[in-house]
Amino acid sequence: MYLGLDLGTSGVKAMLIDGDQKIVGSANGALDVSRPHPGWSEQDPAHWIRATEEAIAGLKASHPKELAAVRGIGLSGQMHGATLLDADDKVLRPCILWNDTRSYVEAAALDSDPRFRALTGNIVFPGFTAPKLAWVAKHEPEIFGKVRWVLLPKDYLRLWLTGEHISEMSDSAGTSWLDTGKRKWSSELLAATKLDERQMPTLVEGTEVAGKLRGELASRWGIAGDAVVAGGAGDNAASACGMGTVSHGAAFVSLGTSGVLFAANGAYLPKPESAVHAFCHALPNTWHQMGVILSATDALNWHSEVTGKSPSELTGELGEALKAPSSVTFLPYLSGERTPYNDAAIRGAFIGLGHESSRAVLTQAVLEGVSFAIRDNLEALRSAGTDIARVTAIGGGSRSRYWLESIATALGVPVDLPADGDFGAAFGAARLGLIAATGADPVAVCTPPATAGTIEPDAALTSAYDGAYQRYRALYPAIKPLSTY
Repeated sequence: MYLGLDLGTSGVKAMLIDGDQKIVGSANGALDVSRPHPGWSEQDPAHWIRATEEAIAGLKASHPKELAAVRGIGLSGQMHGATLLDADDKVLRPCILWNDTRSYVEAAALDSDPRFRALTGNIVFPGFTAPKLAWVAKHEPEIFGKVRWVLLPKDYLRLWLTGEHISEMSDSAGTSWLDTGKRKWSSELLAATKLDERQMPTLVEGTEVAGKLRGELASRWGIAGDAVVAGGAGDNAASACGMGTVSHGAAFVSLGTSGVLFAANGAYLPKPESAVHAFCHALPNTWHQMGVILSATDALNWHSEVTGKSPSELTGELGEALKAPSSVTFLPYLSGERTPYNDAAIRGAFIGLGHESSRAVLTQAVLEGVSFAIRDNLEALRSAGTDIARVTAIGGGSRSRYWLESIATALGVPVDLPADGDFGAAFGAARLGLIAATGADPVAVCTPPATAGTIEPDAALTSAYDGAYQRYRALYPAIKPLSTY
């Protein structure tokens, strides 16, 4: 058996698969996000451990024999988080998360240094790790002075699981400290944030062994033999491993808390000015590009909280058949935006409200706003040299057929629906655990799922969607001078 652990923003998911990659069982532990100030987003790393223990307890209760047979563990996690430890591995402050935008001033300062884009292949986004450390150095100097280790969230879990300070390429590429083409830490970029390589974890590939489960945990969880822990991956690269998006030309769209348009590449193809991310993949000698929007299902969840209706109730009011674009336009910039604007200060808006703007009209506008934001990602990827012929949909938002029809029509490409099953980050992590434990060929393991169906763009609405997208595009420069942060 092989175990995948995915440390997400809203919870930890634990998944068991067998040697034939059949999903045996899964369980979850819940997490909350703390937002002590506007633009801030934090979690206590101790809560990650609690949620992991909850998820493992769920598996132990339902599948004790299978859990006992685990031989490989893979890790996946939310990217970019700054988990700061002292010399005794004690956490110095709450982890600053990926969707925290407080360090926009520091990010702009680092991004103005041409070495960062040249070596990392990316803009220094406020959500990345390096500007967060620059913020801590400026605003919390006593804490900064005690920093012995800077770990990404899943790598803090690894430390608890194995006692090892290790990371891997895909997650580390989102720190602004990795020489992405050479797949190694840049001492030059670390020095620019008053750090050195001694404070960074050792780097391995995502498919390699990166520690062994501590005996105490193995005993408590009922794991009978030795279990190795794989390098693992950042959540998007792990999802790509789960979806089999590891070969050049394969792509997926993820509708999770954030939205991602992900394309696998056989070579390193940076174009930082497009705000497209160019990162290492979890497999050796592979890279990927992705556009990222900060609020996808988060936008629908916000609308749900405001209206007092569940997301499924809201989308259910729209029916099955795709409608012409709403008279209301929604900009989903609830916590700023990454691709294509790299703007931490921009905020969302409804434009075109009238007396006729019912709850259903606003729901439709929210879904379309996210669809158009993903279209922005597609245009950015095209400018960076990657065209996408079709995508596979994953993430919680992909349960809404209406939303997928909207995305297919906005992008102008077919959207494939994977066969029943969970092929997300936890499954990808479990695959990496299998590879590390057995030495299996990564490409042979990371195959795509069967396609259950395909949603084609609605040709009758293509022109209307294109017009609505142009209106959407015109609104960002219009509201930018009015946005305050």
